[in-house]
Amino acid sequence: MEETVSSRPSGGCHLNLPPMKMLAGCLRECKKKSGDTSSFWMDGPHGQDVEVGLVWMQGRVTEVRPDRGTTIRITDDTHTFTVCGADKVPKGKPFLEKGKYVMVMGSVLSCSPEPVLRAVKITDLSDNPVHQSMWKLEVDDFHVNSKCTKNV
Repeated sequence: MEETVSSRPSGGCHLNLPPMKMLAGCLRECKKKSGDTSSFWMDGPHGQDVEVGLVWMQGRVTEVRPDRGTTIRITDDTHTFTVCGADKVPKGKPFLEKGKYVMVMGSVLSCSPEPVLRAVKITDLSDNPVHQSMWKLEVDDFHVNSKCTKNV
């Protein structure tokens, strides 16, 4: 059976679907579906709920903590979010320092009061300032042109 948004099992990483580009402020607005302990949802374009399981986010590292397998706090100018398990991803540790601009792909563990992700991939984007200046436009473009999400 071909997997669709509605047929995905709840919980876990959905690596067979592309991650949703998200801003932390928008991810904070996602809701936990009642009765479902491991998935988060946002309003879709036609009133249907869209599961938010795997996200792609970018921002500047504000704190690196060695607890829970290296936890990092990141801000994307809309809000702050936390990424757990940064030491478990390839190349996750050498560049994890305050002030670096990074891309994080991760599974959503919590949305409110602050988004929390479990890292799947982390990449240092600090060498090119265009990544940061274009990020909000990329996210907007994704949501405008996506068939499963509203414009954010």
